[in-house]
Amino acid sequence: MTLTTTRPGTIAVKAPVVKKSRRGGVPYAFLAPGLLLFTLFLAAPIVYAGYLSLRKVKVSGLGLGSKSRTEVWAGFSNYARSMTDPEWLPSVYRILGYGLVVVPAMLGLALLMALLLDANRTRPGLAGFARISIFLPYAVPAVVASLLWGFLYLPRVSPFVYVLDKLGVGSPELLSSSWVLYAVANVAVWGGTGFNMIVIYTALKSVPTSLYESARIDGASELAIAWRIKIPIVMPSLVMTFVFSMIATLQVFAEPMTLKPLSNTISFTWTPLMKVYRDAFVRNDIYSAAATSVVIAVATFILSFGFLKLVGRRAFNQEDS
Repeated sequence: MTLTTTRPGTIAVKAPVVKKSRRGGVPYAFLAPGLLLFTLFLAAPIVYAGYLSLRKVKVSGLGLGSKSRTEVWAGFSNYARSMTDPEWLPSVYRILGYGLVVVPAMLGLALLMALLLDANRTRPGLAGFARISIFLPYAVPAVVASLLWGFLYLPRVSPFVYVLDKLGVGSPELLSSSWVLYAVANVAVWGGTGFNMIVIYTALKSVPTSLYESARIDGASELAIAWRIKIPIVMPSLVMTFVFSMIATLQVFAEPMTLKPLSNTISFTWTPLMKVYRDAFVRNDIYSAAATSVVIAVATFILSFGFLKLVGRRAFNQEDS
């Protein structure tokens, strides 16, 4: 900044000269690897799946020559064929029943454990151990967890069934048609409760303790504090975990696929995503599989977005624009 005199008694001030930064492209250089990976491994496969869902193979003659099979435009015929598959609706009904069991049980247990930990019902030295113990199943891969629980489900090798038999207490056949839904749901609840508990517990830890102390001074019990203060405060975290759990439910694959060799009650089309696997890798019909994948993705988006629009204003204090 410089000062210049224009006339007696007045001073003109020149604005400082700001040099333009020559590093305008640096942030984009840092973003480039992430954007490239996102494009190659997420965006491009989605676009390609949408493209395949509108194509089909036309066979000429006996289909033995090099040019006897050509890919042609199919329109929405793959979607119609996929949605009219006799196995489609039963798989949808099973995944709805699976979600009605998994989501409430998992989020309910996660909320209960987070509230108990936040209420200091455990000794300070055991609080960290309790958090790690609850979260640890989430670190176990879904395939490993399914194999572990499959071992515990089999009557001939399960130590729990052996102990119950020795005590004269009968045990149900958990992999039978009547119980297999709950057996698969148990694996998901065991593995996902810890993650949701950490999310809710983190939200609880961010609340000032003075708020709880004021409620206790007013005579509020721990149950009243949890119901009237803690749960409304962590409502955004509950909404987020619900959306994540709903998406995971629609895309369940590893647990039933791993348990399938252990039981005849789990078919190749037990869930919609397993139907995609069957069409693509068993029947070699990648076009129908792509159409089913697009339907699952659209359903996931509609349910997630619709739920957020339904509860977003109340949970996040949003106002309509």
